[in-house]
Amino acid sequence: MDVPEAAAACSRVVDEVGGAVVADREFLDRVTLGVLARGHVLLEDVPGTGKTLSARSFATALGLEFSRIQFTPDLLPSDVTGTNVFDERDGSFAFSPGPVFANVVLADEINRAPPKTQAALLEAMEEGQVTVDGETHELPDPFYVIATQNPVESEGAFPLPEAQLDRFAIKTSIGYPDGEGEVELLRRRAGRAEQAPTVERVLDPDAVAALREVPETVRVDDDLLEYVAALARETREDRRVDAGVSPRGTQRLFETARAAAVLAGREFVTPDDVKRVAEPTLAHRLVLTPDAAVNDADERDVTADVLDRVAVPTVGAPEP
Repeated sequence: MDVPEAAAACSRVVDEVGGAVVADREFLDRVTLGVLARGHVLLEDVPGTGKTLSARSFATALGLEFSRIQFTPDLLPSDVTGTNVFDERDGSFAFSPGPVFANVVLADEINRAPPKTQAALLEAMEEGQVTVDGETHELPDPFYVIATQNPVESEGAFPLPEAQLDRFAIKTSIGYPDGEGEVELLRRRAGRAEQAPTVERVLDPDAVAALREVPETVRVDDDLLEYVAALARETREDRRVDAGVSPRGTQRLFETARAAAVLAGREFVTPDDVKRVAEPTLAHRLVLTPDAAVNDADERDVTADVLDRVAVPTVGAPEP
């Protein structure tokens, strides 16, 4: 699969999901970036905005096996990863896979579970495997987590550990629809008997695997590599930031920028690609100082200021 074919495939997936989810194109593109960049996506919004529907719709359109884990305060790590079950017939133990063994895993309301259970996903998200009782089990390939969380101010919500936030390539939100979008939501509901809309399969697992290889072919000039690194370093120098973007975050910015180029149908990355993905890729990785938090500073504003301060390189199309 080449870049134009990948861009066309992504467009078909987004169009199909957009027929079920009332959301702007930017949101749908950001979720798609996670698929392309081999990363995971965190959706933060109030209940009822369509986070769960979005995750399920993407899984269906991609033709991937889907699993949903409802995170609750009493959820145990073994409820996520699986456990060894005793077989009375031969006196042995056999591994019973948990719901994390799927291509697309919806970690619903992930910040309602205690940190120990949230941490059960860390190895899965980073290594594509889980370890139970000292035995390692490989997860399906492709493996993609879409996690949803309610705002921390919501009752019963725990803040996600910094290490887990760093595992998400993209953090974004749907937001409330505008007036026209809400009317369209009602119009679609009136046109069907079922409460939830349906989505048709667009791709299959082999096509998704091929799709995720395409960004590796996208060219990134040295000037842009320096630009990406400079953005990450600048977040560590900001006086409002206690902990800036990690080296893992720098790599994720590089990967999502290449994925953004694929969505645009280009075989090379431009500064605009980097700027377009900087906020959803970097903002959630920043840890603000206590003073900044008291003064209602926002990670997204810090990211925007960093983008303003770092000089943008002039990069043209590569020579044929």
